[in-house]
Amino acid sequence: MDDIKEVKTVAVIGAGLVGSLAALAFAKRGYQVTVFEQRGDPRLAKNKNLRSINLAVSDRGVNALRNVDFKLCDSILQHVIPMKGRMIHHVEGELESQRYDLDNQCINSIDRGYLNDLLLNELDNHELIKVEFGRKLENLNLSGQPTLTFANLDIKSFDIVIGADGVFSAVRHLLQKYIRMDFTQEYIDSTYLELRIPPGEDGDFQIDANHLHIWPRHKFMLIALPNLDGSFTSTLFAPWDVMDTLHSDEKILEFFNENFPDAVDLITEKELLYAFHMHPRGKLLSVTCNKYNHTGKCLIIGDASHGMVPFYGQGMNCGFEDVDVLMALLDKHEDDVEKAFNEYTETRHKDLVAIVDLAKENYKEMRHKVTSKLFVLRKRVDFILTYYLREKWIPLYTMVSFRSDIPYSEAVARVEFQNKILLGIEGLIVGTGVFIGVKFLKWLGRKF
Repeated sequence: MDDIKEVKTVAVIGAGLVGSLAALAFAKRGYQVTVFEQRGDPRLAKNKNLRSINLAVSDRGVNALRNVDFKLCDSILQHVIPMKGRMIHHVEGELESQRYDLDNQCINSIDRGYLNDLLLNELDNHELIKVEFGRKLENLNLSGQPTLTFANLDIKSFDIVIGADGVFSAVRHLLQKYIRMDFTQEYIDSTYLELRIPPGEDGDFQIDANHLHIWPRHKFMLIALPNLDGSFTSTLFAPWDVMDTLHSDEKILEFFNENFPDAVDLITEKELLYAFHMHPRGKLLSVTCNKYNHTGKCLIIGDASHGMVPFYGQGMNCGFEDVDVLMALLDKHEDDVEKAFNEYTETRHKDLVAIVDLAKENYKEMRHKVTSKLFVLRKRVDFILTYYLREKWIPLYTMVSFRSDIPYSEAVARVEFQNKILLGIEGLIVGTGVFIGVKFLKWLGRKF
């Protein structure tokens, strides 16, 4: 046990958002941290990969950032745009605002690349952290002290290895040689294409900046999140067979003019066609696994252990929360890494599965359910019950996005109970409406 308490060196694989925060968190505890990243330094890239769906920073992510570095968190929050709800764009041009929370709490839009750059700058300025770019992991040996083999680099030894290298994690793949890991990977039948709504002629936002804009069209949808320069990062999500039909300028413009006429005016036909011809199509998949660690030597976090589709805006927030949960367990076990890693696997799994499933389900809500009158009715009833019952009744979105004190799995359990009550209320409202309607028709019949 004494050997475990003497752990001082950590290798973090992946210099993305979660890996960077993990490096800062370990360095704060006095560990010597080396971060290895397969890519080159993204701050030096002239061209972005155009697959960067804007991020929505919410309570779980903010809470984790604050616990690692309060000043850094405050700096990041100076560069976000609060979004108080969804703005639904109907085909006919009608706009409908649906707020997220009864108390007008907001999620916060921020550019993924910008946030990653901020975190990497913090790594550069920390005396206990070293970052090596262009290092592709080839092998991981956990038989004794963890050793890492990289292309064109000598073998490196560390006390701890943290895998934060994304949904196609090399660490996860190599870790499976040492543990019995259950693993699932599921692609959803949708691709995405990044578009852009530029600022208006005066540099201002063309549409309301304090909403996440959605053009729901049942089988597909368009979304847009605001940027500080007055633009919106917009993304089209559609099944592959739909996207495959958009192979000519005529087909593309016909599709958009029919389904998103107001968006065509915002994006412009020229930029729309350029994006379709020049921007890559992204794939969407979910990943779950169990377990996450090999003794106290190696642990995977973030997308490496729970890749999710982006429709609940929790991918980054959940990954940041992973770091927060892990640090709390290290505190609890006084830096006994093996105990902390084991408890992380045992307790975190149910929450990670819950949010991965919620993200998939929310795709149906965003592209289809938000247009339903029954959905709007349920939201109103949900808010009324919240107003009168408060802590006894909390909507699911509020629990997930604004209540980091409620684990994801607990939120799901609570909403399952609440939904039974909502269904009963909906039935009562609909039934009462039918009853009154029948009575009215009978009265009308007697009059005429």
